[in-house]
Amino acid sequence: MAAEIVNPRSDSNPGEETQDEFFDPAFALHRGGKMAVRATVPVRDKDDLSLAYTPGVAKVCSAIAEQPELVHDYTWKSQVVAVVTDGSAVLGLGDIGPEASLPVMEGKAILFKQFGGVDAVPIALDCREVDEIVETVARLAPSFGGVNLEDISAPRCFEVERRLQERLDIPVFHDDQHGTAVVTLAALRNAAKLTGRTLGDLRAVISGAGAAGVAIARILVNAGIGDVAVCDRKGIVSPDRTDLTDVKRELASFTNKAGLSGPLETALDGADVFIGVSGGTVPEPAVAKMAENALIFAMANPTPEIHPDVAHKYAAVVATGRSDYPNQINNVLAFPGIFAGALQVRASRITEGMKLAAADALAAVVADELSADCVIPSPFDERVAPAVTAAVAAAARAEGVARR
Repeated sequence: MAAEIVNPRSDSNPGEETQDEFFDPAFALHRGGKMAVRATVPVRDKDDLSLAYTPGVAKVCSAIAEQPELVHDYTWKSQVVAVVTDGSAVLGLGDIGPEASLPVMEGKAILFKQFGGVDAVPIALDCREVDEIVETVARLAPSFGGVNLEDISAPRCFEVERRLQERLDIPVFHDDQHGTAVVTLAALRNAAKLTGRTLGDLRAVISGAGAAGVAIARILVNAGIGDVAVCDRKGIVSPDRTDLTDVKRELASFTNKAGLSGPLETALDGADVFIGVSGGTVPEPAVAKMAENALIFAMANPTPEIHPDVAHKYAAVVATGRSDYPNQINNVLAFPGIFAGALQVRASRITEGMKLAAADALAAVVADELSADCVIPSPFDERVAPAVTAAVAAAARAEGVARR
């Protein structure tokens, strides 16, 4: 009722409801937004008011001014993350702008709270230039303990994250890159184990050289994958190509040890693993040429690059990005626990070691329950967040980025 008073409908007269709202549960659920601010202390009388606001608050402000580190103890800073986007690459919707991105950012914020106990604030920026995004986020940073970058298009997302990581002393994490990479690695470790192999035994092919594809390639190499080739629309990313961006040239420098060139179909011939983060469709004859006991992670939403019915003909383990099939590669398995662990120890950044620790912890949750339909836990498995949080906090301490 409060949301109705503060934020009446903009497309109808007061009190008027459209027939569509009664029949579309998505609109009904989003009515008035999906989140609100809640006080953690009471303001019942003048004594409460004098403590929560003036004059009591002045004592706390003065103490923080003298000892800035006290901001973590006496404000929400160490418990809250900014979820930041420019609306340029929202889900599968593409460049829909900052206002249209807000339902997704609100959704991300409530997932932080639901699955990691972390408060988060959605921030949609009306700017696109890297310099503008970096400067805006940097100026907002004193209010937050971490920054989750979301749905910023490649290749700008790489530069935005790198520059903010260099400038800020709080964790900055582009979830479209690293959340996907962490969950993919965890599932792949378990799929390899289930089929009697290790990561080092596998040759993987990634379809998609955007934010997720680059991050997955990097984490797989750091984790010890046998080999991995990444393909974009023009084929395998290799040093002999003259059309590569700076990001793809770097990608070519640490992938594709076999020196493959040509289209995706060439890379798939004899490959052990397919990882799809690109959309499009992979022809069944190309899938049929993969190695025995192949592992197929076709994660495009809503239409996987290889339909599960086709994938199951040739693969020992099949994963998708969808919730209506087993083995959903869902970022919500990673980012709440990663940030919870980082905030718990007041980490200055999120390192590669912390990401690897998160993937190992996530894989271990179902290590004793492995089957072709269970190589990754459900987002609703209550063991996930505590396991990832503890592993990330321990890794932060081991890597010297924890401040408590």
